[in-house]
Amino acid sequence: MSAAPERRITYGELRHGAVQLLREANIESAETDARLLLLHVAKFDAAKLISAESEAADEDLVEVYGRLLLRRISGVPVSRIVGEKEFWSLRFALGADTLVPRPETEAIVEAALAEIADKQAPLRILDLGTGTGAILAALLSELPNATGVAVDKSEAALCVARGNLRNLSLGPRVSYLCADWTDAIGGTFDLIVSNPPYIATDELALLSPEVRDHDPRLALDGGQDGLAAYRAIVNQLCECLAAEGKAVLELGQGQEAEVGALVRATGKLEVAGSARKDLAGIPRALIIHVKR
Repeated sequence: MSAAPERRITYGELRHGAVQLLREANIESAETDARLLLLHVAKFDAAKLISAESEAADEDLVEVYGRLLLRRISGVPVSRIVGEKEFWSLRFALGADTLVPRPETEAIVEAALAEIADKQAPLRILDLGTGTGAILAALLSELPNATGVAVDKSEAALCVARGNLRNLSLGPRVSYLCADWTDAIGGTFDLIVSNPPYIATDELALLSPEVRDHDPRLALDGGQDGLAAYRAIVNQLCECLAAEGKAVLELGQGQEAEVGALVRATGKLEVAGSARKDLAGIPRALIIHVKR
């Protein structure tokens, strides 16, 4: 009598086992991470994963999934493992030279859109330190007649942004410039946005390993006091912000007063009230306009 074939593990069992493994490794987002990694390796959407709970998983898939789980346990963020991240309900490919777009940065988009009375206007937008292009893409997706200039100091980051905007069918509305903030940029803009590096150099070592070891230092290091990029940007805003335009800058925690002081010290710019808070209640998006 031949032996019964060995029963293969189901997708549901595979996912539940992964959750337990990640929990044992003290990963707080164990359930979400296990699901996202399985969706990635199985090339399923969420609905398919639910319907396939009782189906047997392919042995090769189980092996690949195990390798991805080990990478996650070693501290590699899920977004780096799968190579993409969602922002403003849009998906963005990542690169070694780009930050992972984070939910708190959506406060920049929200604040900018709240300042625009006519969403159909042919606005000119400048995104400083564009990275993946997430902020600019989110704005262009909501402002159908706007155009943008994506600026980054990293040519590799610009390549990632160009691909993302092209994939979102926004490429024809964007031009790209490899520069240090507004250097070599001509003309004025109706809206300027930026998520600059704002971590003080000495505090980089205190960041979580997922950020410290996997996000590019160039996009994190804000100099000795965390304000170096703000000094450069604020001084240049005087030249490239249109008379009725607005700038929206992302802030690090506790930086609202200091960045506001830099704005007022120009004598040409003003802060438009308190910074917009993110979902955690942290002042995150500082709105700036030309002094009237």
